[in-house]
Amino acid sequence: MKKITIAIDGYSSTGKSTVAKQLADYLGYIYVDSGAMYRAVTLFAMQNGIISKENFDIEKLKNSLPSIQLEFKKKPDWNKAHIFLNGKDVENDIRNLEVSEFVSPIATIPEVRTKLVAQQQEMGLLKGVVMDGRDIGTVVFPNAELKIFMNASAEKRAERRYKELTDRGDSVEFKDVLKNIEDRDNIDTTRKDSPLKKASDAIEIDNSDINIEDQFHTVLQLAKDRIAGRI
Repeated sequence: MKKITIAIDGYSSTGKSTVAKQLADYLGYIYVDSGAMYRAVTLFAMQNGIISKENFDIEKLKNSLPSIQLEFKKKPDWNKAHIFLNGKDVENDIRNLEVSEFVSPIATIPEVRTKLVAQQQEMGLLKGVVMDGRDIGTVVFPNAELKIFMNASAEKRAERRYKELTDRGDSVEFKDVLKNIEDRDNIDTTRKDSPLKKASDAIEIDNSDINIEDQFHTVLQLAKDRIAGRI
């Protein structure tokens, strides 16, 4: 059976990673969470005094890029591959609201995007890859056989993100989560380098009122049609 490349783009907290992982598991494909890569760079910047609420030293970040090593590793008891930053598992460290607040500014830096896009493209050379992010169908894999663009209302996305954070014990206010979602939308869609936008040949799915199971079956059928050459 032939293998294809599947690109899933969309706004933050639309469940891109969830459906991408489901799809990769079902098809036996490699799943790459490109957002985790940008979050890991953001965590590095926070840990090294490069970015804070008061300061963003862009030149220091650019100069530090050669010292940032990222890789995905998976163990049998993990439900997905974890991202490692310079040899350390940072999968849980990159998921908090503080990292979320800084990741969009980090992702606007062309040098950061150039470094990570090159790594992502290398991961997809042999196909059989499901990758989600902001510019996968437009920049990373413009020739992907299947492109999905996911959307939902800001309020619905904030509700999901708020539940995710509170379920794991984080102390956050809903209004702060909603503001973070709206701020990230604005930065992601207006940045000069690879802004978030729907590829001309992408299929848009608004999952404001769709449950995870129905969403998965919709995307799976699209993938099966592409693999079989029906579309």
